[in-house]
Amino acid sequence: METVHELIDRLIDLAFAEDIGDGDHTTLSCIPEDAMGKSKLLIKEPGVLAGVEIAKEIFHRFDPTMQVEVMMEDGSEVKPGDVAMVVTGKVRSLLQTERLMLNVMQRMSGIATMTRRYVKQLEGTHTRVLDTRKTTPGMRMLEKEAVKIGGGVNHRIGLFDMILLKDNHVDFAGGIDKAIHRAKEYCKEKGKDLKIEIEVRNLDELQQVLDLGGVDRIMFDNFTPELTRKAVEMVGGRYETESSGGITFDTLRQYAETGVDFISVGALTHSVKGLDMSFKAC
Repeated sequence: METVHELIDRLIDLAFAEDIGDGDHTTLSCIPEDAMGKSKLLIKEPGVLAGVEIAKEIFHRFDPTMQVEVMMEDGSEVKPGDVAMVVTGKVRSLLQTERLMLNVMQRMSGIATMTRRYVKQLEGTHTRVLDTRKTTPGMRMLEKEAVKIGGGVNHRIGLFDMILLKDNHVDFAGGIDKAIHRAKEYCKEKGKDLKIEIEVRNLDELQQVLDLGGVDRIMFDNFTPELTRKAVEMVGGRYETESSGGITFDTLRQYAETGVDFISVGALTHSVKGLDMSFKAC
């Protein structure tokens, strides 16, 4: 299995391939090969900065001679007029790396900004906000890193690092008991030390899980806050609990006050506006 670093390298290479193709003919036609310059990353709206470390990778992977001076680190709260970094190098390199760097940093900063907003909404409770697998294809590692930078918690990275028995798995397996039993047997047979989470749709299914045991976390799918409070009471701290489905920023606090351990929010990655910033000659 590829490492996170290898996946990010592949993403950068693919992004350059689709953007530059057989050459940036605009830059190549009007900028001398030996021209040197300097550009600054200018912040244009308030938010949380994310993607600085990836930006450094982008610059260095394209042209190892580029020099990056970082003024503001990942996780910094930024405002219009802030300069996050200054990059010095060949003008051709500055121009050809600009768009990819901005695409990544705007996307990651937008995610970190939204996550920080959700985290602040949960202050005073023990509930933590989780991301989901609803990410941009190819950019999952970057988007999940942005969630962490914003103060959120990563749910499973993919299908390989946790067993999550959702409603379709349960239905196709023939019921909750069969799904849990098969998951446990699979882990034993394959020598896998994976956490098992199961989704329940109502209190009857929750009671089945509590009677059976054998899981690490129970997800309450599309429960109301009132039903969630009852479910948390039924679990009584024996397993981790998670709320999911249809939870918005406006209802987040209501769910947290039920005592649930985690709330997963797909909107952290699938409905985010990029943070406005630009890369200008200086």
